Amino acid sequence: MGLSCSLAAVTLLLVGSSATAIGQAAPGQGPPPVRASFAILDTTGGHIGQVTAIQQPGGVLLQIMATGLAEGRHGMHLHAASACEPPAFSSAGGHLNPEGKQHGRHNSAGPHLGDFPNLVVDEQGEGRAALLLDGVTLTAGPRSIGVPGTALVIHASEDDELTDPAGHAGGRLACAAISVSSN
Repeated sequence: MGLSCSLAAVTLLLVGSSATAIGQAAPGQGPPPVRASFAILDTTGGHIGQVTAIQQPGGVLLQIMATGLAEGRHGMHLHAASACEPPAFSSAGGHLNPEGKQHGRHNSAGPHLGDFPNLVVDEQGEGRAALLLDGVTLTAGPRSIGVPGTALVIHASEDDELTDPAGHAGGRLACAAISVSSN
């Protein structure tokens, strides 16, 4: 229950206040948005958390909760393939970068579409984040992160959010394959 309460407060800050709960349509507005959850795996293939992706009117909300990580800041990116084969997670491919930009949210020639802020992990080994990704979708289309899919990768070190190609974020510690059926 702690996850729901904590992320709900952050979610409201990111997307504004609304009487409609996330994942439910307001009366007369059609079906609820696409919502799916994906397991975060560590390098042994163990389940250490989850990513929930929720389609919003202007983008996708990602709610991330991971445990068992070292305290500190960890680079976090969307990678191009929806595959998470431990231990190295190289199956996830490179960063999601359909526009051919350089890495880093603070890079004048960037960022990659999949560049995120660092995940902050507390002294108990828990990291939580809620990110609203503008202009992307979970459904099929040119800026889809759900069809055919992507992977959320958590890295060993802090991302400097500037240096191409990966911000010195280090090895891949955890991975969640994100893929939504196009049916």
